Amino acid sequence: MQLYHHPYSLDSQKVRLTLEENGIDYTSYRVNPITGKNMEPSFFRLNPSAKLPVFQNGSHIIFDTIDIMQYIERIAVFTLGSENVTLSSQEVIEWMQRIQAWDPKYFTLFHIPEKYRFTVSKFIRRVVIARMAESPDLAGSYHLKLDEVYETEDKLRDPDVLKQSKEQLAEILDEVERKLNESTYIAGDEFTMADVMLIPVLARIVLLDLEEEYICSRPNIAEYWNLVQQRPSYKKVIGKYFSGWRKYKTLLKTWCFVRVRSMLKRY
Repeated sequence: MQLYHHPYSLDSQKVRLTLEENGIDYTSYRVNPITGKNMEPSFFRLNPSAKLPVFQNGSHIIFDTIDIMQYIERIAVFTLGSENVTLSSQEVIEWMQRIQAWDPKYFTLFHIPEKYRFTVSKFIRRVVIARMAESPDLAGSYHLKLDEVYETEDKLRDPDVLKQSKEQLAEILDEVERKLNESTYIAGDEFTMADVMLIPVLARIVLLDLEEEYICSRPNIAEYWNLVQQRPSYKKVIGKYFSGWRKYKTLLKTWCFVRVRSMLKRY
């Protein structure tokens, strides 16, 4: 089993947490979307949307995050037995869908300084054009990605996009806050895939230095956040890259790559 992912990708984090929580071995391939590695022809042929993660088991390839997570659960049940692992309940699936419906893309980009945002966007445009020239048979798909980049830049000029994203996030967190009045975790007193879905969202909030506004202002979530950070899966998938000083190392390495390649015009 192969997983194409990157530490920056929330959906990648969700799938990796699922794999770690279920004890499933897999081969890891890191594909950095900020440096345009997801635009390489080999990956683009595998997944023309260029989105992460991609899960491959033999000839079976899955792109949808929830589908991947449920597939991993079925593998765990088959491998470990139903007495050790159970499939997610309908309540858990509904929570997964509710959290997954929030798109972190614009929320994240709005909170990144414009100069960094512009530099990366320009670099990605150049990468797409360069890959298009190398693989003319994929030109149609690359044109769609180029249109997507321009559309993203246009939406970032619209304050209503951020407003809607913030409101949707707040609604989810308020609902979780109420739920945690009744139980230790989102769907009861046992850790489930609903929690796997939420953990990367909270980690992204912390990464953007918005913890006071979105986490600390909700005491149940604040307590919950402290609890889930102790899990080995969190430490391996997220904490390893973004806890404390590590986040600066992770981000600086990518930023230097983009700047150097841009100056050398090597896309």
